[in-house]
Amino acid sequence: MSAPKHIRTEWDDDVARVVMERTDRHNAMDERMANALAERVSDLAADESVRCLVLTGTGSVFNTGADLSTFEGDETDADRLEAIAEPLHDTVSTIVDAPVPVVAGVNGVVAGGGMGLALASDIVLASSDARFEYAYPKIGLSGDGGATWLLPRLVGRRTAQRIAFLDEPIGADEAVDIGIATEVVDDEAFDNRLEGIATSLASGPTKAYGEIKRLFRASSTNSLNEHLDLEQERITSLADTGDYAAGLAAFLEKEPPTFEGE
Repeated sequence: MSAPKHIRTEWDDDVARVVMERTDRHNAMDERMANALAERVSDLAADESVRCLVLTGTGSVFNTGADLSTFEGDETDADRLEAIAEPLHDTVSTIVDAPVPVVAGVNGVVAGGGMGLALASDIVLASSDARFEYAYPKIGLSGDGGATWLLPRLVGRRTAQRIAFLDEPIGADEAVDIGIATEVVDDEAFDNRLEGIATSLASGPTKAYGEIKRLFRASSTNSLNEHLDLEQERITSLADTGDYAAGLAAFLEKEPPTFEGE
């Protein structure tokens, strides 16, 4: 893979970490960065050697959405918004559909379109200094990056309405309490905990994780009976995987399993 502007990839065995680093703009996205992020996340999600994907930022910022410094504040910005929204939406869709767990390491401020990236992830680890901001109403806009779809599903409609309409910053502890983050970790332990979670997931039953993601996603539109049928179909399809054989053997032998992601 080439090295795209403002996007760095770090590898640790089966874990791929995508680092957003546009520090002079608080990791805000211009069109180039948004496209680079979409391309890199898509490539890694399709890479069978990747068993866990991590998304994080540099410094004290995760991602603050679109870079508004080049916007004009008039109708000409429609094209600028679209140029960033389209690849951002591709990235959010890829995160949700990825066949492997995706972990967002929210290392600081996350706002606007960056919220969508975090909300779409399977596990959201927040540093103790993390701050979540919906942010769109502050500039007279509605919402993007899947936030208006993901947020009410994670926290409920009433809480989502509070977050969007009052648009007050949400600290890390509250983010866990309401369901937009998974865990809070002190800043000094953040990197180690993020690495530990990613390594643990990467050594897990990758195909089973992928099916769990698909089942959770389908549950929002399926009837109960439709979903029960889908559960039966997907669980039986995993019976011929190497990880199932290894997991069952380890269970019967009262040993910890070793999964190969197959």
